[in-house]
Amino acid sequence: MNAITSEFLAAPVQRANRAETYIAHHQFERPTLVLDIDAVEAQYRALAAGLGDAHIHYAVKANPQREVIERLVRLGSHFDAASRAEIELCLSLGADPAHISFGNTIKRASDIAFAHGAGLTLFAADAEEELEKIAEHAPGAHVYIRLIVDASQADWPLSRKFGCGHDKALALMGLAVALGLTPRGISFHVGSQTRQASMWGPCLDQMVGIWNAARDAGFALDLLNIGGGFPAFYGEAIDAPTSYGAAVMEQVRARFGDAPTVMAEPGRGLVAEAGAIAAEVLLVSRKSKRDLHRWVYLDIGKFSGLAETMDEAIRYQFLSDRPHAQTGPCIVAGPSCDSADVLYEKKMVDLPLDLAAGDRVVIRNCGAYTTTYATIGFNGFPPLDVVVI
Repeated sequence: MNAITSEFLAAPVQRANRAETYIAHHQFERPTLVLDIDAVEAQYRALAAGLGDAHIHYAVKANPQREVIERLVRLGSHFDAASRAEIELCLSLGADPAHISFGNTIKRASDIAFAHGAGLTLFAADAEEELEKIAEHAPGAHVYIRLIVDASQADWPLSRKFGCGHDKALALMGLAVALGLTPRGISFHVGSQTRQASMWGPCLDQMVGIWNAARDAGFALDLLNIGGGFPAFYGEAIDAPTSYGAAVMEQVRARFGDAPTVMAEPGRGLVAEAGAIAAEVLLVSRKSKRDLHRWVYLDIGKFSGLAETMDEAIRYQFLSDRPHAQTGPCIVAGPSCDSADVLYEKKMVDLPLDLAAGDRVVIRNCGAYTTTYATIGFNGFPPLDVVVI
């Protein structure tokens, strides 16, 4: 693949970072994520400065790279784990079990027992049967009830897969008490890629009503898990991490006061901008002589790391090694023999008109939800390589 020129790195939308500079000076035989671990630390410190006394529980699923977990343990981060494997990873790298929450509301009973035996005390639930499993396999545990969000303004609002309806919250807290568990509070997720802190307001208004009703009913809640939603830059303006965190906490404290301990679960917002993917153009074509738009096929697609292009929710930014060329809209697709492996078609991507097979492109801000979404060998394509700098 061709080397990327120095002019290319002077991108007008966003200054090139260390990961992109590394890509510019190295060759790669297959799609590779380059991850700048110091950029993860810088983002953590910036967000922590804004969130103040809130406890950051890094969402391990965003990027479970060992170097990421090691650095965050050193920085004093807590962790949100979705599986036994993520718990084991955090523990193996020195995380305090008291600082790990089992945040998946759909847990295998044996994994609950493992977590309890390993010293975890905090579990999420959104259904009666889940509370019964926790009570049996982690007796005396602390729980928080996850609620459905109906007021998301996020680029990628979450579905109703997780969380219970607001009318069930108090009943689940009562069941928790009856089962010998301690209901500590509530959790929610405002939606992935909530670009502006002001977008949290309607969701927080919903949550404080449930919180107050639970307190009035006699539940001594003291824990508010505000979940994730902290954004990364994908071409549209976002608040800087410190000001974003501070604005979110200002809204939280205005509604909930100073009493509850606040948990925040950033994932994308901590690691996305620390990574960039080096990819290669495999083919540029048109479907017919009358076709107005080119198809650009890359050596990476939905099944090799870019699953978040589903429904074109996350709009990755592309840089090419033809920085001064005239550009035009094109459809971008991956290399697999699956017709669903089209990244952007509804809203096309501007790429150089003279782009050709063998050219290299950089996909920016790919540190989150890429390596973990990459399949192992679909169509024989290798998993996404990772280089940590």
